[in-house]
Amino acid sequence: MKEHIRLMLNTEDRIGMTLDVLRVVYRHNVNIAAMEVSPGRIHLKIHPCSGKVLEHLLAGISNLEGVIDKREIKLMPHEERERQLKAVMDSVDEGIVAVDSQGKINIFNPSAEKILKFKAEEVMGRPVSEVLSPDIPMMISLGTGEGYDNEEIMLRTERGVSHYITTGRPIKDENNRIVGAVALIKDINRVLDLVYSMTSSPDITFDDILGVSEGMEYAKNVARMVAVSSSTVLIRGESGTGKELFARSIHRASRRKDRHFVPVNCGALPDTLLESELFGYEEGAFTGARKGGKQGLFRFADGGTLFLDEIGELSPHLQVKLLRVLQEGKVRRIGGAEEIRVDVRVVAATSRNLEEMLEQGLFRDDLYYRLNVVPLFVPPLRRRKEDIPILVEHFINQVSVNMGKSIKGITRQALEKLTAHHWPGNVRELSNVIERAINLVHGGYIEEKHIVLDTRLTGQNGYEGVLEYGKGLREILGETERRILTEAVKRLGSSRKVGAALGISHTAVIKKMKKYNIKP
Repeated sequence: MKEHIRLMLNTEDRIGMTLDVLRVVYRHNVNIAAMEVSPGRIHLKIHPCSGKVLEHLLAGISNLEGVIDKREIKLMPHEERERQLKAVMDSVDEGIVAVDSQGKINIFNPSAEKILKFKAEEVMGRPVSEVLSPDIPMMISLGTGEGYDNEEIMLRTERGVSHYITTGRPIKDENNRIVGAVALIKDINRVLDLVYSMTSSPDITFDDILGVSEGMEYAKNVARMVAVSSSTVLIRGESGTGKELFARSIHRASRRKDRHFVPVNCGALPDTLLESELFGYEEGAFTGARKGGKQGLFRFADGGTLFLDEIGELSPHLQVKLLRVLQEGKVRRIGGAEEIRVDVRVVAATSRNLEEMLEQGLFRDDLYYRLNVVPLFVPPLRRRKEDIPILVEHFINQVSVNMGKSIKGITRQALEKLTAHHWPGNVRELSNVIERAINLVHGGYIEEKHIVLDTRLTGQNGYEGVLEYGKGLREILGETERRILTEAVKRLGSSRKVGAALGISHTAVIKKMKKYNIKP
């Protein structure tokens, strides 16, 4: 079958121009399939005809007053627009569904087919309320004339469950009458992937965990072995030892590496806020709940790894909810009735003594055994001091570049001072000390005078240090007094200034300097 013939005429903009063209077409007994008219331009789509008829038709049109030129074209303007629109709708990742004033579907693009699990030919011309649901936001928009943004929908149809985010607008004519509605649909997993790509931090591997000590090598070897499984891991260690680095490395070495790694500090959020962050909530679940509800971090981490830092800070209420997720692999959002299946590997970490908490009834036994499938112990810095030179070199390179300072290295005396320190704050404290030293350096090397240490013995770490070295209270107090005096003499110089700063007489300062063999 021959194709239709399409013509474009450039004409003068005069009254009767279109009528004259139609008369010529009528005289040659040619059928018009479509016609588009705009000022100074006429487009014709005519049925196929013989070459002789077409020749006479074109000659007749050329002889009309006001016809400037004419030529054949491949597409009518509306056909070109339709093809462009179809190409756009076929190429976008979001589903596009449009309905007329009666709610009947007239647009259903390929992405909508994937998300909603229907073929376009099955639904075109059918009421959207019959295909999907009568209470979807699109139908409400069609009735009220108001749009909506980013509403989360969990839709059950004969084809299964569709979980998506939708934004919609009514379609109105020039008289502001509603003639239809259009909805943009985003698959929830694509939305979560986009959020993660904007918020995720750089990947960490085991090569990024510095240390050659026996304790660190053992910890890394254990972590490498368990990374390939989906077992829950409980990382134990003091604050500042690098537990999150191990968690990220485990995720990176696992089969889940291409999915999300989601860290959350259980001790940094109030109990109610942490619950809504972990499990999510439905719209209207509580006062101030966001319109459309909220995805929880368990749902966000689906297919990936959820890192629960400071797990020992969880309240008994949240311990029960977490245990249920670990046992059944399902999450129920606050205010919701439906349980959503999730595939999440949990890596937990704590600096607290969970065994003592078990005895005190502060931590559930069943949750402890669920979390402690693979225990991993990260040694404190004071037990792996052979790693200090490696860490110092790394921090010097890292911090000096960030600060724009040229640091050649560190002197032997400065390194010895670092090695002799107890490091209650572990690697995090060492990093701070090096940054502080680089701020004080004016030459090329970090010297002993640039190393300013925190000599306080506070909290649990200090107590553990006492046990480790077997020192009594008198000895600890004397050692602390010696450190403070030594630092004060270095900074202030004279015994009078030291006495004034510490609130004691200068003669008392002199006596203590002699006692501890501190040179002025």
